[in-house]
Amino acid sequence: METETKNWAEKEAEEYTSHFDGEKLPALKLIENEITEISIDTSKPFDKWVNQEDSTVKKIIPCMVAGNQYVWWLNVKNPLYSEIITKVALSYPEPLVIKILQTGAKQSTRYTIVK
Repeated sequence: METETKNWAEKEAEEYTSHFDGEKLPALKLIENEITEISIDTSKPFDKWVNQEDSTVKKIIPCMVAGNQYVWWLNVKNPLYSEIITKVALSYPEPLVIKILQTGAKQSTRYTIVK
């Protein structure tokens, strides 16, 4: 039986890749108190990002706004995320088109899906 000679950090460093082969897109920035129509690409599962400092998990949601492609970084603990996933399940495999209203900024940001 072979013994483990590498520490966990060495193993992590070997497995970690810092390069990204996909298309780099700008992050979606919504304007406070303005309704924005967003078309969410539902063709594949959303990528996940984990902040190593505080274990925050965000989903990277590919979307289009006014003909421009973006990625929307949305915290999975945000109640809007569960609303979006429920709607994606109903619209799959078609893109999900929603209208979002952002109120507040930074820590007090709130999103509302406009009917």
